[in-house]
Amino acid sequence: MKKIMNVLLAAVVAAGLSACNDFLDVNDNPNSPVSENLRLSAKLPAALVSSVNQESGQLNQIGALWGGYWGTTSEGINLFPDLKNYNGPAIRHQRDGIPVWENAYTTLLYYQLIRQQAEQEGSKFYLGIAKVMQGLHFMRLVDVYNNLPFDDALQGTVHPTPKYEDGKTVYVKSIQLISDGIADIKSAAPGTEPGTDDVMFRGNKTLWIKFANTVKLRGLIRQSQTDNQAFINTEIQKIKSEGTGFLGTGESALVQPGYLNTAGKLNPFWENYYRNVQGVSTGNHVDIRPTVFLVDQYKARKDPRLNTLYVEVAGDFKGVLFGNPNAEAGYNRSVTSAFKGPQENGNRPSALFKSSTQASVLLGSFESLFLQAEAIQRGWLEGSAKSAYEAGIQESFKYMEVNAAEFAAYNAQSAVAFNNTIDRIIEQKWLALNSISSIEAWNDYRRLGIPAIPNSLDAPSPTARPLRFMYPESERQTNNTEATKQGSDDMITDKVWWDN
Repeated sequence: MKKIMNVLLAAVVAAGLSACNDFLDVNDNPNSPVSENLRLSAKLPAALVSSVNQESGQLNQIGALWGGYWGTTSEGINLFPDLKNYNGPAIRHQRDGIPVWENAYTTLLYYQLIRQQAEQEGSKFYLGIAKVMQGLHFMRLVDVYNNLPFDDALQGTVHPTPKYEDGKTVYVKSIQLISDGIADIKSAAPGTEPGTDDVMFRGNKTLWIKFANTVKLRGLIRQSQTDNQAFINTEIQKIKSEGTGFLGTGESALVQPGYLNTAGKLNPFWENYYRNVQGVSTGNHVDIRPTVFLVDQYKARKDPRLNTLYVEVAGDFKGVLFGNPNAEAGYNRSVTSAFKGPQENGNRPSALFKSSTQASVLLGSFESLFLQAEAIQRGWLEGSAKSAYEAGIQESFKYMEVNAAEFAAYNAQSAVAFNNTIDRIIEQKWLALNSISSIEAWNDYRRLGIPAIPNSLDAPSPTARPLRFMYPESERQTNNTEATKQGSDDMITDKVWWDN
């Protein structure tokens, strides 16, 4: 941690950031968003882009593989080997691993520098946004690693070997940080809110508070299987008393910094998983496929989203087996269903790929509505769980380009109609989050075991499942004493605190 924080702080102070109107200039690095003399309006957009890039890119990919959505063709058998066989040491490798820890703490540092400047300048709205986003990222780090530095983190040489705090404590402090952020946003004087530099909500105070409350609700729902109900009740009451509510219909948290159909400026999800600026399919588009399990779940419900998500092959939709170590002809590229995009959809938007300049999803309205449905079903919130559940499906249909008129027949099926169970809510939430916020699918599976996702065929044993990431080598090299105190660091057997 010492090495990471020192290097990052030096890089961040030296790097600088373009202003929002030329944010995507090819000479600028969107992951180097600050220098000491830049305005807050120049720092905020890059921090938000850094947040959504990790959520919709790195974390979405991990969740899509471990949450039951993605496998690969037989030709792509060597893609994602460490995620397919749950190779913890390879995943944490300093050079070739998956730097969730490093990327998250980098982004947290961006927001810390925004906080420091906003406090000096009395810019309450920016201060509040930074706190809300830090709360989101700290909870996400707990979801992946469990215990980690919080109070001692992000302070450079002040705490060169920052003390770890248990995941439950970090969750409590993160939720309080979000509450503090809400208070700051609410107290911001009119005329001091961000404008176009807020590439998510354009300075809309109500939407920022709804987003913050939704992130808090997600964090509370995550604790549903723990013995922490007194804390949950207290925090739910705070949300009710605050009164603004949660993200609802048509209120997705979408980040749009001004993507362009130019090399290096396309929407990253499009460019990584669909086509490059020349319109050529990427390697991921060529070899990533839906799992047989996922396709079967859509088919069992006659789900119209299947047709907007994937390409038919010989009049049917064909998936693959996650982690299949055998290059079987039945799972080749030519006989399995690829992602559908505009080029496969008569130049019309599809479920996931709408245009090269589409907004990136940080938190969809559909996820918010399913969170609310579960909270109501658990008796935490007032209202109709059925209504929230059905609205969640309808919002998913809308995002995935399904005709709204198809909802009635879909919802009338016994496998879809609300039956007053948490299982039914999670089933539909899982179908809605497919390849959008897939990390939440892995989180829900660890929390509830829903749906019954088949294990990787390349798992080290039939029952071995990934429960967390191991601490990265970079952390072991610079803060090993603290990291070692956390226990065995086994990704197969060690659970995060809320996974009971």
